[in-house]
Amino acid sequence: MATTAQLFEEPFDADEYIERLAWRTPGGGSKGGAEAFDPKRLLEEFENHIEELKQLDEKIQRRVEKLEHQCHREAKEFAHKVQDLQRSNQVAFQHFQELDEHISYVATKVCHLGDQLEGVNTPRQRAVEAQRLMTYFNEFLDGDLRSDVFNNPDKIKEAADIIQKLHLIAQELPFDRFADVKAKIASKYHDLERQLIQEFTAAQRRGEIGRMREVAAVLLHFKGYAHCVDVYIKQCQEGAYLRNDVFEDTAVLCQRVNKQVGEVFSSPETVMAKLIQNIFENKLQAHVKEKLDETRHSDVEQYLKNLYDLYTRTTALATKLTEFNLGSDKHTFLSKLIKSIFSSYLESYIDMEREYLRTRGAMILQRYYDSKNHQKRPIGTGSIQELKERIRQRTNLPLGPIIDTHGETFLSPELVVNLLQETRHAFERCHRLSDPADLPKNAFSIFLLLVDHLCVEHIDYALEIGLSAIPSSDAKNANLYFLDVVQQANSIFHLFDKQFNDQLMPLISSSPKLAECLHKKKEVIEQMEVKLDTGIDRTINCMVGQMKHILATEQKKTDFRPEDENNVMIQYTTACSKVCAYVSRQVEHVRKSMDGKNVDTVLTELGVRFHRLIHEHLQQYSYSSMGGMLAICDVAEYRRCAKDFRVPLVLQLFDTLHALCNLLVVAPDNLKQVCSGEQLTNLDRNLLHAFVQLRVDYRSARLGRHFS
Repeated sequence: MATTAQLFEEPFDADEYIERLAWRTPGGGSKGGAEAFDPKRLLEEFENHIEELKQLDEKIQRRVEKLEHQCHREAKEFAHKVQDLQRSNQVAFQHFQELDEHISYVATKVCHLGDQLEGVNTPRQRAVEAQRLMTYFNEFLDGDLRSDVFNNPDKIKEAADIIQKLHLIAQELPFDRFADVKAKIASKYHDLERQLIQEFTAAQRRGEIGRMREVAAVLLHFKGYAHCVDVYIKQCQEGAYLRNDVFEDTAVLCQRVNKQVGEVFSSPETVMAKLIQNIFENKLQAHVKEKLDETRHSDVEQYLKNLYDLYTRTTALATKLTEFNLGSDKHTFLSKLIKSIFSSYLESYIDMEREYLRTRGAMILQRYYDSKNHQKRPIGTGSIQELKERIRQRTNLPLGPIIDTHGETFLSPELVVNLLQETRHAFERCHRLSDPADLPKNAFSIFLLLVDHLCVEHIDYALEIGLSAIPSSDAKNANLYFLDVVQQANSIFHLFDKQFNDQLMPLISSSPKLAECLHKKKEVIEQMEVKLDTGIDRTINCMVGQMKHILATEQKKTDFRPEDENNVMIQYTTACSKVCAYVSRQVEHVRKSMDGKNVDTVLTELGVRFHRLIHEHLQQYSYSSMGGMLAICDVAEYRRCAKDFRVPLVLQLFDTLHALCNLLVVAPDNLKQVCSGEQLTNLDRNLLHAFVQLRVDYRSARLGRHFS
């Protein structure tokens, strides 16, 4: 049984249980162990073990029944105990209710007795107080203040309480009969009020917070309480503004005073609000006026910087002051104080900002052109200029004289940085100083000035000059610098676009001005893209014209019909070499000048025109057998050059041209087979025939019959 109990250890697994039982039986393992496998012995062991399990089950069942019986018996005993406790608790609760009713009865009697006592005591106290005040009133009526309370300085608090009550009573007396006594009471009232204020001031100078609190509590019922607060505010500012930073001094002062005010006055929020109002209307307003008035008419740039700095520091100070208790609506209170200081300056801010930007932008532009010794040409407007622009776009003809700029792009990164920097400062000031309702409109007006100075007066002007400087397509050794203009204009516009997204968009994103800004930006982009496209197209024409000039001057008819067919040593012609060198330089120039998809677009156009030029050029000559081989070598070199374009279409065109040139050297009997090849099978038969006609043996070999 002990062995069986061990086999039931947790976690129990029936399969594992059988395996362990078989393993413990001699000769019962799966491999037999040290002894051979004995199924009879294993069966006998299983039968014996089953009997043991039955006995164990019966034993456990008896034990379970015994425990269940015991549990039922204990549950009944516990239920009886709970019933006894419930009965005891019900009795205790009844006793508690009786006690509570008795306590309520006694309390009611006590409250009734207290009310009766108060009803008797209150009139008595009032009578005593009235008798005491009448005694003091008689002294004022006689003109002889004999009581110690009016003559002893240590009893000033008690005297103040009495004179304050007498002063209220005197207000109700008829003037004609009691004029003299009313005057005496008023005189004593003001005299005590003055003494209390003096005592408060002296205690403040000595730093005696407890005495200040006592005197302030007495003065609270006097008319001079407000004067006491004014004296406190004035005195706490003495020596507080010793540094040059009035904002930092104010923050430190308010931090120090806030703790003291809470200990001295019964309504500290009112005193703090009055202190802050006093500082804003005197110290800060005077400081702002001094700083701004000295530069308002003499230095607009410094005036705008000062206005931004002062307003920013004032609002930052107001934010710090919101941590103090200034009443229920402290944000509105502080906003009104700020508005009272800056309202006259903020009303005219945007006009001064625009005028400054207009003047500053014009000066930056003029200074740049003066440094280049350049007199800006007026850019024509109106119907004539629009007509010229349409003609130039459609015909690609230079309308007007060609300008030699000596490679100058008239685009300046330094100028652009200066303009964007000025505009960035303007946007920051606009965000801070504009009324929230006027912010989108003001930001849009600043954006229009940036567009005018940067996009129109600088980029657009440079594009116009660049277009005028592009030579005609038949010019020789032309300086094609318009791509440099494109590169710089593109870089500049990226900076412009970044400022548009970073600086302008947050100011107008939730207003109707957003649509106007986006429309204006799109309009500017489209205008520049038209001029860029026109300039690039004309530049490509000039490149093709330069290639055509090289071919015309360097390519000889004898190149493809050599006198000695057996002594041709060159791999490709001089014209081909020079054209490829020129094209490689231009491809590199395009890659440096463009970015993104523009590179592939321009190179595709250049590559297509390059192919068209070579295709037409090759059709101007007739070819001997060796000349055809040279033509193939030339086209192979052109194709190698075309790989630099990294444009599949261009490479495919030159592959086709290379296949066409094979028609110049292939044996007559193989022409049909070559024309049916993969690269030529889809071409027009007339085009194939035209190339075959370029062979010098065309007529003698009767090659035309292969195309019949």
